[in-house]
Amino acid sequence: MFNKIKKAFGSPSDVESMGDEYLEIDLHQEKKDKKIAVKLFVLKQYEDVNDILAALREGYCIAVIDIKILRKRDPIELKRAVSKIKKTTDALEGSIAGFLEDTIIVTPSFAQIYKEPSRAPKESRFS
Repeated sequence: MFNKIKKAFGSPSDVESMGDEYLEIDLHQEKKDKKIAVKLFVLKQYEDVNDILAALREGYCIAVIDIKILRKRDPIELKRAVSKIKKTTDALEGSIAGFLEDTIIVTPSFAQIYKEPSRAPKESRFS
């Protein structure tokens, strides 16, 4: 095997002498071997956003973010942090959704968060 690789990177005359022998490299092998990580984050201050964004940019991370502490401490900073996470998620073509009051879930592009279609209020028959 090593000799085949050595020949592949050798001079053009060495490559011609190989004949029909060739080495196939699967460029997508790494993606198949990686597992998806579900990472839990606690957003205590605005600077914690950087760790979350770094994990999302890796591409194999679903982020579950607890925003309770920052929501109580500084709602304006929370709004900035969520806005920054949302912009990055949109750029990565991922999904973002809030659950209850204290949790946000962010997924990469290959995963989608199911969101029920919003229902319009039923019309009253007495209107």
